Amino acid sequence: MENLKNKVALITGGSKGIGLGIAEAMMAEGMRVAITSRSQNAANEAVDELFKIGSGEALGISADVRDYEAQMQAVKIVLDKWGQLDVLIANAGVGHFASIEELTPEQWDATIDTNLTGVFYSIKAAVDALKASEGYIITVASLAGTNFFAKGSAYNASKFGLVGFTQAVMLDLRDYGIKTTTIMPGSVATYFNGHTPNEADGWKIQPEDLGQITIDLLKMHPRTLPSKVEVRPSQPGKK
Repeated sequence: MENLKNKVALITGGSKGIGLGIAEAMMAEGMRVAITSRSQNAANEAVDELFKIGSGEALGISADVRDYEAQMQAVKIVLDKWGQLDVLIANAGVGHFASIEELTPEQWDATIDTNLTGVFYSIKAAVDALKASEGYIITVASLAGTNFFAKGSAYNASKFGLVGFTQAVMLDLRDYGIKTTTIMPGSVATYFNGHTPNEADGWKIQPEDLGQITIDLLKMHPRTLPSKVEVRPSQPGKK
């Protein structure tokens, strides 16, 4: 996709953090961008910000990735408005971190249902539209998809699963001309897990950095596919 102007993207969890950073980069390229959030108000507020950035178009949709019908409806809204879907960014995610002794079944379910099943729902809902456009799927995993850590059983399970799932999807869909990549960031300055970005986060990956990586992937020559991209801060934070 050397020329991204007027290409259509759907970004789950796009109202803040990584999803919004990717949306901003796409708007700067003149793309048409739909973002989803569980809150319509949050989606609308993010869209207002996006319209200040570039020459693209933006749309906010209320949709929970844990609800397959909601994902089907989100894709329908995008197709009804713009007639195509070229890019799916499966970004929505949550994190619950606790020892297996303390982790609750509800926390486990929320993590797996959002980070893994939610991506399955998003891709399943979009696959026919992406076949028609020979589009691009990008899932946002984590370095926690290959590196386990204490109190990370639910999060590790979801992200290890997401990395493997995405790679299998890549093999399933490449014969249709669909490219599939998983991006695996390390520490990112976002609102994830109740954190509020601040000046001390300067050493971390910034959402706009992942936006730049996304644009670079979309513009890469179609003969080449970086199927898994690991991203780390250049320097660790000072303790």
